[in-house]
Amino acid sequence: MKIAALNIYPLKSARGIALTESQCGLSGLAGDRIAVITDPKGQFITQRELPALARLSAQLRDDGLVLDMDGEAPIAATPQGADRFNVTVWKDTVNAAGAAETVNEKLSEWLGQPVRLAFFDQHAARIASTEWVETETPVSFADGFQILVTTTGSLAALNADLSSHGAETVGMERFRPNIVLDCEEPWAEDGWSGIEIVGIRLDFVKPCARCIMTTQDQTTGSRDGANPIPAMGRLRMSADRRVPGPLFGWNAVPRGEGLLSVGDTVEITGMRDENWPLKKRR
Repeated sequence: MKIAALNIYPLKSARGIALTESQCGLSGLAGDRIAVITDPKGQFITQRELPALARLSAQLRDDGLVLDMDGEAPIAATPQGADRFNVTVWKDTVNAAGAAETVNEKLSEWLGQPVRLAFFDQHAARIASTEWVETETPVSFADGFQILVTTTGSLAALNADLSSHGAETVGMERFRPNIVLDCEEPWAEDGWSGIEIVGIRLDFVKPCARCIMTTQDQTTGSRDGANPIPAMGRLRMSADRRVPGPLFGWNAVPRGEGLLSVGDTVEITGMRDENWPLKKRR
């Protein structure tokens, strides 16, 4: 089994960037979800509330990001360390660096509502949920954990179900993974306690419950096209109340540092006593 794809999302909920290699650290892949759009009060905003974020691109540069939207003139955004504010991501509050007001104004114009840009800089701090991870581990603006892992075999199985019901298939981009594995066996990841890549152990701590974002085209934000939720409902409904809803992919916590590359060999570090429980197929 090998790495089939690597992706980062520098601006949370904006377009992703496919990589051939990436540094992996304790907080995840370098440059992943280091910035977030918020409302004026600091509440984080995603494609769930604002599908137009799928039209926004963010490229990394040494001092921040370059942002553009649908052919608009790009703008440079850098953290303003003296302009800090509290950002709420789910139940967490992060003291983050703001951006220049001119950047906020341009983003508000592009997105059609008042917004602010926040950066997870060197002074920001957040830890992944200790309900699922015994030790404190650093995480940026990701929903909850450092790395999301999916497999090609599971996507193939999902698409086979969609096709069998006369529905349009979907690409892996709908699930916004960081690491895609070329495992042919569908849902094999449900039985793994973790994996190891070039000496870096990644513990699988929690399956990923999926939301309306999987129904959105990740270039346009449109919800009028292919919809994987019915297939996930048939195949992947969680029977454990701790993580309700349809599941696809696993949240992983890295336990080391190093360079990951597409094509790297992946080893399974252990197996679970029982796979995650799923509701019986209707």
